[in-house]
This record gives sequence, structure tokens and C-alpha cells, in this order.
Amino acid sequence: MATNTERRSAAPDVQGLLNKVPEVTVWFWVIKILCTTVGESFADWINMTLGVGLIDTSLIFTAVLAAVLGWQLRTRRYVPFVYWLTVVVLSVTGTLYTDILTDSRGVPLALSSSVFAVALAVVFGIWYARERTLSIHSIVTRPRELFYWLAVLVTFALGTATGDWTLELTGWTPGVSVLLPLGLIAAIVLGRRLGGGAVLSFWLAYILTRPLGANLGDWLASPGADGGLGLGTAVTSVVFLAAILATVLHLTRSRADVIESHGGTRTASASDPARERIMLGYYAVVAVATAALLVWAHQQPHAAVAGEEGDAAGAASAPLTPDQATSSFPPAEVAKFRTITADTLAKLNSGDQAGATARITDLEKAWDDDQPTLQPTNQQAWTLLDGEIDQALKALRASKPDKAAEVKALNTLLTSLG
Repeated sequence: MATNTERRSAAPDVQGLLNKVPEVTVWFWVIKILCTTVGESFADWINMTLGVGLIDTSLIFTAVLAAVLGWQLRTRRYVPFVYWLTVVVLSVTGTLYTDILTDSRGVPLALSSSVFAVALAVVFGIWYARERTLSIHSIVTRPRELFYWLAVLVTFALGTATGDWTLELTGWTPGVSVLLPLGLIAAIVLGRRLGGGAVLSFWLAYILTRPLGANLGDWLASPGADGGLGLGTAVTSVVFLAAILATVLHLTRSRADVIESHGGTRTASASDPARERIMLGYYAVVAVATAALLVWAHQQPHAAVAGEEGDAAGAASAPLTPDQATSSFPPAEVAKFRTITADTLAKLNSGDQAGATARITDLEKAWDDDQPTLQPTNQQAWTLLDGEIDQALKALRASKPDKAAEVKALNTLLTSLG
């Protein structure tokens, strides 16, 4: 959502800073969505595919964020590479913080979404009380820059939580889930063109690009049986990182998104307070319509999202007995899964944590290899077992494994496998 009509020139403050953020053009939104997609796929790749673990991955990226943000703060002007590197790292870090609450601490997504929404409101409230503006076109002092980056971090965490909560409520496939944030962003663009407030419209769209990018990443990375394109998290991350780099190089050379400073005061197009108030009503109607859509989707028969939200029961609409969970699948395949799970448990009970972690990887690979044939056979049973396998993987790959939790997850899976 470009706001080219609001171009301005900002004078350096007493610290000699020029505006530290880019102009809001189409390029801004393109690269922002690319960054949020990387935040989802890259975090999943390191955490799950490489088996680093959620806590360790979060610690690594917190340290990286501190270094990158320090670099950004030391710059005296907008530098595309440094700025967008900071956004990418914030995207990954914000995603991980939400995942810690959901997967490691068991915080319901509805609660974490509410907490992050309140946190963002507090950040905006303090920012506005101190600076009297929330416009990103006035980031010319150190306090404003710090408020800006804190708000960006919270928007990533909020976008992650609300996006995952939406999937949990609706059971939509990755491809379908892209449509909701895309449609809402289109509604905000329309609202802005009809006279909606520039600052409000910007931040609403900024929050929504997070679930849009995350759902896009899931759609590209998820297997075809899940409604995705099957590229995998590694390929998706590489493709989008390359696209980000190419876009940043273009912006560095063209300076198409640089807010020039000529030593004058900030100028902006005149706003119409009456029209902005009318458009507040429009945004309220969009919000109510969205809530109604989610309620309707939640009431439709569907399998809830398993694994990512930590639903150990697998999200079936009704509980399954062990016989029901495996009767639809080839006995030889079920026996293979059961053997690997039993081997993992035996290694764990003998004190061989490393061996158990390595053996559970064999189960992950075997299950993923068989997904295209098993899932269409019985979606409900597949969802149940997939959720329980995810729980076992998370328990064994935790940065500080809890043996009781590991044994419980493996025994639960063995029971379901008969």
C-alpha cells in the first residue's frame, strides 16, 4: 500500500540522523512479504529440519538480532541492506518467540494473540504520548527508532499468533489460508484510497503481511497432500532470501525508496478528519465481517491443525481408538512405525539420549515418505498420528530434554500404533 502522496523531507535532528526507514512504495510491501515468508520457513528449517530445537534456535537468533539491530542503530541514514536484514532477523525472532509460548509453554493461541495485541497497543500508546506521532516517515531520533523496532518485533509476534490461531480455528489448507490476509490487505488499500488515516492503514497492513507471508511460506513448503506445493522449508527459504537480496540490490542502486532530506520541515498531504472518522467505521465493519467469517469457518466440519499448535490429541473431530487409528493403513507400514518407536523408547530407557534422538529421525523420514499414500486413505487417522509423532519429535529434540515427557510422548504414540 503505497503512500507516495505523503512524501516528505525530514531534517536531521540534533544527532544528525536522516530518516532511518524507506519510503512506503510497492517495493516496500513486496520485500516486507518476502521477509515474513523467510521468517516462517527459515525458523522451521533450523528448528525442525536441522533439529537444533526451539529454545536453542531462539537463543541463536536473539544474539543475531542484538548484533544486527546494533548495526542498524549505528547507521546515520537508511541503508537498504542493513535495514532489511534487521527486518528478516526480527521476522524469524518474532516467530520463534510466539512458538516458544505455544509449543514449549502450552499457552493457547487465543491468549498469546490477546497478550501481543495489548503489548502492541501499549507500545503505540507510549510512543505517541512521547513523540506525538506514529508515522514511520519521522524516524529521525533515536527514541523514535527504538519505538519503531520494538513495534515491528511485536507486530511479527502478533501476526504469527493470530495467523496460527486462524488456522487452528478454521482448519484451512495453506493455499486457502493465504486468501484471508490477502483480502484484508486489499480492503485496507481500498480504505486508504477512500480517505482512511495513513498511519492507521499502514500499521494494519503491516500486521497483516505477517500472516500473509507465513501462510505463503507454508503453502510453498508443505507437501502436496497437505495442499501445498511441496518445495520444503530449505528451498523456500533459499528462494525468498535470493529474492530479498535481488530486491535490496535494486533499491540500493536505484534509491527508489529513499526519503530525501533537504533540511526543511516535514510536509505531508492534507488529511480530512471527517473522512478519516467515516473510514474508521469502514474498518470496524471489515473487522466484524472477518470475525463472522472465522466463526462460520470454525463451525464447519474440519480437522484442527496438529503439531504446530502442540495438539497432542491430533485434532480429530472425535477421538479414535488404536484400532481405528491404524486399521486403514497397511499393516507392514504400521509395524515399521511401531518398531522404530519401540527402538527409540528402548534407547531412551537405556540412557542413550543421542541414539534415541537419531532413531526418532528415522520415524520422521518414514512417516513423511508415506504421507502421500497414507493421508488420503484416512485423513482423521493420519492427523492423529501426525500430531503424536510431532509431539515425540519435539520432546526428544528439546534443548533440555525431559525424560518423563519423552517417555510419555513415545508411549502415547505406541498406544495409537497398537
